Amino acid sequence: MNEKKKFKMPSSYLIIIAIMIAVAILSYVLPGGAYEYVDPTAAKLEPIAGTYHAIESNPQGIGAIILAPINGFYDSVDIILYTLVIGGFLAVVMKTGAIDAAIGHIIRKLKGQEKLLIPILMLVFSFAGAAFGIEEETLPFFPVLIPVLLAAGYDTLVGLSVIKMGAALGVMASIANPFAVAIASRFAGISMGEGIGIRIILLLIYIPAGIIFTMRYAEKVRKDPTKSLVYEHSEENRKFFLKNANYDVLPEFTLKRKLVMAVFIISFLVMLWGVLSWEDLGITFIPTMHWWFGELSGVFLVASIIVAVIAGMCEEDFIDTFIGGAKDLLGVAIIIGVSRGVTVLMNDAMITDTILHAGEEFLTGTSTVVFSTATYIVYLVLSFFVPSSSALATLSMGIMAPLADFANVGREIVVIAYAAANSMIALIAPTCGLLMGVLAMTKTPYSVWIKFVGKFLLFIVVATIVVLAAATVILF
Repeated sequence: MNEKKKFKMPSSYLIIIAIMIAVAILSYVLPGGAYEYVDPTAAKLEPIAGTYHAIESNPQGIGAIILAPINGFYDSVDIILYTLVIGGFLAVVMKTGAIDAAIGHIIRKLKGQEKLLIPILMLVFSFAGAAFGIEEETLPFFPVLIPVLLAAGYDTLVGLSVIKMGAALGVMASIANPFAVAIASRFAGISMGEGIGIRIILLLIYIPAGIIFTMRYAEKVRKDPTKSLVYEHSEENRKFFLKNANYDVLPEFTLKRKLVMAVFIISFLVMLWGVLSWEDLGITFIPTMHWWFGELSGVFLVASIIVAVIAGMCEEDFIDTFIGGAKDLLGVAIIIGVSRGVTVLMNDAMITDTILHAGEEFLTGTSTVVFSTATYIVYLVLSFFVPSSSALATLSMGIMAPLADFANVGREIVVIAYAAANSMIALIAPTCGLLMGVLAMTKTPYSVWIKFVGKFLLFIVVATIVVLAAATVILF
C-alpha cells in the first residue's frame, strides 16, 4: 500500500508567483485610484492628503504577470548588482584564508563560552538597526557569521535570527534611521526626537526578548542537533558555509591575513559613512555623501582589488574567484528581482493608492487607543504590499500623519507604528526581497522560517499594540 505523500511547502519562487497572480486578480476587482502629488516628477512621490480620486484601472493579465519579474529586475538592478559584487568580494576575502583564520581565532578565544556570541552579535546588529536602520546592508554578514555559529554547534536559523532578527528589532524602534524614521518624520512634519521615549521603551522590550528567544533555541540545538528545525539540511549547510574547513586546526593568522581583515572591516565602515545622513542626525563635521547601492558596489569592488593585491593574487585568479563568488549569490539576486515584481504589478494596475486610501478611510474618526492600534494594523498590511521603508514613508506619511490630529494623538504615534510594522513585516513577508534572498542562501524553507519566528512575532505585535495604546492614554 502506497504511503500518503506529505504536504510539501511551495518554494519561495512559487509563493511569490502566487502573490503576483492574486494581485493581478485584485486588479480586476479593485478600482483604480490616485492621489495628487507635491512633485509628480520626483523620484520619491509625496501624496497630498485628501486628494485621492478614482481613475481608470489597468487590469493586469497573463502577459503582465510574465513580465512582472523581469520589470522587477529593472527596478532592483542596483541591489542586485550590489548582491553580486558582495558575493565576489567575500569570495576573494575567503580565498586568502583571512576569515577562516579570524573565525578560528574567535572560536578558540571563546572556547566553552560560545553562547556569548549570540547576545554580543545581536546587540551589535540591534544597535546598528536602531542607530542607522541597517537592513539590506546586513547581506554580507550572513556568509561570514553563519560559519562561526555553525562551527560553534548551532544551526543556520540561529545565524538568521542573530543577523536578520537582531537588526530588525533595532529598526522596529529605530532612534535615527535615515531611511525610515528621518523620512517619515519629515513628511509627518515633526522632528525625529518626538516620540523617542516611546521608541526606547520598545527597544528595551524587543531586544532582550529577541536575545532570550534566540539563545533558548540555540542552546536546545547545541545540546541535541536533531532538535534543529533545519536538521535535514544540516550536512548540506555545513558543507556550503564551512567549505570543509576545520576550525579545530586554526589557520595561521598571519600579518597578511590581518591586513586583509583590516581592509574587510574598513570597507564596511566606509559603507556606513557613505549611507548615513549625518546632517539629519545633527552632525555637521562629517559630510553626508548620500550614497546608495551603486556607490556601495564600487566600494566593495575596490576593496576586492585591494585584497587581491595584498594576497598576491594574479589577475586570472582574482577574476575567476570574484566571478565564482558572484555566482554563489546569483540565486539571492534572482529572488530579489522576482519579489519586486509584486510592487511592479500593483503600480501598473493603479491600485497602490487605492489600498493606501482604504487605510486612510479605516483610520478616520477613531478614538485615541483605537487609532494607535488601527494605525499599526494598517501599516502591517501596507508594508506587505510596499516593503520598502523609504517608499512606504514617502507614499503614506503625508496622508496618515494628519489623521492623528483628528484623533487628538501626536503624529509621532503614526511614525512609530509605521516603523515598527514595516520592519516586523520584513521578517515574514515573501514580498521582501532580502528575506527571501537570505532564506534561499541558507536553504531555509519559507514554512520553516515562519514556524521558527511565528510565536515570537506574535509577542512583538501584542507588545507593540500595548505600548502604543498606553502611550496614547498617558500622553494624549
